[in-house]
Amino acid sequence: MEASMELTVHHHGTPHTFTLPSSATLQDLSTEIESTLNIPTDNQKLLIAPKPGMQKAPFPPTRLDSILQTTSPKFKITLLGTPAQAIADLHEQSASERRRQEARATHLAAARRNKPATTTRASGVHTLSSSSNNYTFHRLLPLSYLPNPDRSLDFLKRLRDDPGIRTAMAKHKFSVPLLTEMNPAEHTTSESRTLGLNRNKGEVIELRLRTDAYDGYRDYRTIRKTLCHELAHCVFGPHDRDFWNLTAQIEKEVESGDWKSGGHSVSGQEFYNPRDWESVQGGEGEYVDECGWTGGEFVLGGLREDEAGRRAGAGASGAESRREIMARAAEERMKKEERTGKQDDAT
Repeated sequence: MEASMELTVHHHGTPHTFTLPSSATLQDLSTEIESTLNIPTDNQKLLIAPKPGMQKAPFPPTRLDSILQTTSPKFKITLLGTPAQAIADLHEQSASERRRQEARATHLAAARRNKPATTTRASGVHTLSSSSNNYTFHRLLPLSYLPNPDRSLDFLKRLRDDPGIRTAMAKHKFSVPLLTEMNPAEHTTSESRTLGLNRNKGEVIELRLRTDAYDGYRDYRTIRKTLCHELAHCVFGPHDRDFWNLTAQIEKEVESGDWKSGGHSVSGQEFYNPRDWESVQGGEGEYVDECGWTGGEFVLGGLREDEAGRRAGAGASGAESRREIMARAAEERMKKEERTGKQDDAT
């Protein structure tokens, strides 16, 4: 009988052992992973340390014993990938949300046809109805593969329930389907770090809650100021004068509506430009954002269940190391850069 080898593959912090023939290839290992963990080959990425590094589909028919340094103390195989069922659940959630939005739009259109025309101020493309209860963040999602996701969820709840934020969102009729945290590693370079992101005029708002080392959280008032900035992108994309005027208005409304802090604004001066904002925060190289982000698709892979218990991706049974987090973030950044390059070529 042919000799065999045992390999341990780590996925979301959980080790999985596979027994393969000694002549097995990368393709054979990928097939075993798909059969055992129900992760399609196209979704798999294998980070092999110390070498050859990141491997992705389509995997070459390279023998494992020729590339794996199993005797090295640094030897480790980490699997990055989302199970097929989690992807199917996500697609079903997206389709369900789309059907719900379409049904609401049909209902509102019918109601308008039966009512006299009235003049209203258009703001917040994701306004769902006239009820003030809908002017909020409908889902809160921390990143489960980062440390202490429960603390991040509590932080997001605090922002959602902030009296000043609730006042401003109700006044401008902002209804945001998803508020989530930003992975610092995905939006940090040697020159700058981004603090927030608004996708498709309020479809998703991401905020940098954590410090770069993932071991703490940033100042609450700084994050809330960033959120005021991102809410203004629900109406205006570019950082033009209309945008800054609206941001100034929202921030003043948040300050005056925050009865817990006495409703007093930090400063009575006219609103700042981006460089003033950054200097006030004292964060060299920090940028609020790069204008409202439009297009593409927001993938919830790896996120935990939200507070309503809806599953958004594969649950993590253990915390990943910082090295694995950085590897995941690097892969996502490369993927985004490739998509951006293809879009530029197409235009």
